[in-house]
Amino acid sequence: MTRSIRPRARAKRRLLSSVLAAALLLPGAGMAQSLELNELEYFHTRGLDVLAFSNYYDGLFSDAKHAGVELIHHGARTATNGDVRLSPTPEQWDPVAQMVDRKVDRRTGTVTTRLAYPDHGFEYDIRVSPAEQGVRIQVVLDRPLPRALEGQAGFNLEFLPSAYWGRSWVSDTGSGQLPLYPAGPTARGDDGKPVRLPMATGRSLTLAPEDPQRRITIRSTSGELGIYDGRNQAQNGWYVVRGLLPAKRSGVVLEWTLEASTVPGWTRPTVIGHSQVGYHPAQRKVAVLEADRYADAPGRVRLLRIGEDGSEREVHAADAAHWGRYLRYEYYTFDFSHVREPGIYVLEGAGQRSNAFRIATDAYANAWQPTLDVFFPVQMDHMFVNEAYRVWHGRSHMDDARQVPPNKEHFDLFGQGPDLDSPFQPGEHIPGLNYGGWFDAGDFDIRTQTHYATVMGLVDVWEEFRPLRDETSIDQEKQHVEIHVPDGVPDLLQQIEHGTLALIAQHRVFGHAIPGIVEPDLGQYTHLGDAASKTDGKVDDPNDPDSPNDDRLAFTTNTTALNYGSAAALAAASRALRGYNDALAEECLATAIRVWDFEHSREPNLFRVGNTTGGDPQDEELRAAVQLLATTGDARYAERIRELWPVIDERFGFNGPLVVQVLDRMGEGFRAQVRERAERFRAERAKMAEENPYGVLITRGGWAGNGAVIGMANGNYRLHKAFPDLFDIEPTLQGLNYLYGTHPDSNISFVSAVGAKSKQVAYGSNRADFSFIAGGIVPGVLVLKPDFPENKEDWPFFWGQNEYVINLGASYIYLVHAAQALLEGR
Repeated sequence: MTRSIRPRARAKRRLLSSVLAAALLLPGAGMAQSLELNELEYFHTRGLDVLAFSNYYDGLFSDAKHAGVELIHHGARTATNGDVRLSPTPEQWDPVAQMVDRKVDRRTGTVTTRLAYPDHGFEYDIRVSPAEQGVRIQVVLDRPLPRALEGQAGFNLEFLPSAYWGRSWVSDTGSGQLPLYPAGPTARGDDGKPVRLPMATGRSLTLAPEDPQRRITIRSTSGELGIYDGRNQAQNGWYVVRGLLPAKRSGVVLEWTLEASTVPGWTRPTVIGHSQVGYHPAQRKVAVLEADRYADAPGRVRLLRIGEDGSEREVHAADAAHWGRYLRYEYYTFDFSHVREPGIYVLEGAGQRSNAFRIATDAYANAWQPTLDVFFPVQMDHMFVNEAYRVWHGRSHMDDARQVPPNKEHFDLFGQGPDLDSPFQPGEHIPGLNYGGWFDAGDFDIRTQTHYATVMGLVDVWEEFRPLRDETSIDQEKQHVEIHVPDGVPDLLQQIEHGTLALIAQHRVFGHAIPGIVEPDLGQYTHLGDAASKTDGKVDDPNDPDSPNDDRLAFTTNTTALNYGSAAALAAASRALRGYNDALAEECLATAIRVWDFEHSREPNLFRVGNTTGGDPQDEELRAAVQLLATTGDARYAERIRELWPVIDERFGFNGPLVVQVLDRMGEGFRAQVRERAERFRAERAKMAEENPYGVLITRGGWAGNGAVIGMANGNYRLHKAFPDLFDIEPTLQGLNYLYGTHPDSNISFVSAVGAKSKQVAYGSNRADFSFIAGGIVPGVLVLKPDFPENKEDWPFFWGQNEYVINLGASYIYLVHAAQALLEGR
């Protein structure tokens, strides 16, 4: 890479201009045709879309990399976060503007967005309009910048590193290559802190001149451009093109023209969505073809059986049936359900050939094992986890935990109420919290709400399917785990125990459930290495000035929702642990009953912060009542379930599958009531599933929807068991096929290391390594407004698409067993 200084020699200017002109005239690499503002309010031409604040910053975090001005270039989102920022390389929690208003002028084809930094008394407009073969971007000020923002506020547009690394850049002052690994430049500021410097500056900048599918040219009429490497600041940073806003000026203070090359006649390759794992002979088998809006119909699709000698035999062929438009693509289906012969198959159509997949009675038999064998052990906190020659992490967080002060607000959705609900003083070490539990997700906190959901999910698997698989050695006394080393105990029981230990520890120490345990500062929270190196493993000594003060914080508010959720999991765990760890089983049940009695003796504590203080309190109470009824048979819990009927009725999709598990204890009148509501739910669900060709509910929030897909598939299984005449098995199987590749955007399996082509770049404790944890399940396809489905396989740092979460592992294991059980004997 070359960092350029503006040359003085005119000859060098002419030479660089010639290089740039030659790059722009590469054969078959014409610039974009004129963009038009379409009915969905973004700028479009074939091969290029420019979104202008169709998306705004994710509500959970200040910078989720889908906001502001964005580019979708030849089917891939390559640029985002076009907005005024206060740093050249912003981090995740750096300030972002608030959207005030967005107006669309169809007559002029202009989108004008009003934004503000209220803390600085600063408002501005960003105008985006068609210009020549691209768009014009303007920053407009009513009055000059506040003095405090002079030299800080600038317009940034961020480019995805994995779309550009190794490619060239050319400016009117020099040329170079975009680095694969962050390589500076950085200076030392007067305050000793690093100052990020541009790799290049100039009035014009072209990225990837050699690549017609990625070439972008930005020209500034208002000041100098700079390109920075945001990964110097944080590994999830992007390349940033930035123009500083001038001081003491109003009106149009910044103006860029952005042009992107498009390949004439470009069409996105059709995706053949199918299960990368395969199919059971008896199940429905439908491939879904996702085609570009400009593509011809796929026409003939062929199913080929592969012989052991590599020979191919066509066993079925038909024209793909047009399903219709969903989001921005056209969809077609190819049904080969009648093919039942076991073997290896591939699909061919629309110029594409699928990966090989099986049709076999044991297609799903082993698909859950990497999740239990690898993902769950890797997520185990307070343990040393080893796999053959690899240490996944050392014995982590042995110095847990410190008492948080009252009214503490944490950056990651934790919060402490006005009362501590704890016998410990702020900052004081709390003994007895340094065992059990799992890393919640790609980060390392202990989140109670996730934990009790995971424990209940694992108990469901144990009670219904009882897998005795033993591939892992787990020693709680030595706090040591060896993957692929059996110890004579079913791994599922040991994982139930590990999660239960974290829950029961809270009740032993505080007498109630707590929101959880989390890192004290951003430095630890963004830690990308071994979890054991986040802290020193030693309890902080407040009398030692050299003590690092690095112990995690325990948030301890005594909320009703968390108490009920925790009691539900403890009651469930008491059943599974009986005969394996009887003392713990007895303690769990006694604790659950005590918590139930306590909550029924007080006014509910409805304190809520983020997503860490439990679900809806009545939903959580219903769960506790169901689990306590299943464990004890006590009629008082059945009576409370009847009293909570309005909760069941209102959120039947969420609560109905729960209560059907105890119908045999509720009487015929209640069963009839549930059945009548289930009939109406069947129609409601069918309407939701009809929106897309995949037959599942695809959510539209800032976190992708695999959790909802799995939840509905598992719910259908339970409802099918209760009312087989009302509920077919297909919604359960469709949910699994969706995870395995029959979904929008790609045909990759969202379960790492499961299926012929699976998720290999994900956001776990390995997230800086561009790798995966076998058996982890990612959130999946995120639908960016208004119509773009996305799951990046080349960039792990999209947590809403790629972050493993522990409770999905438990519900996924249940779903695989459910599917196999439904298909056995058919």
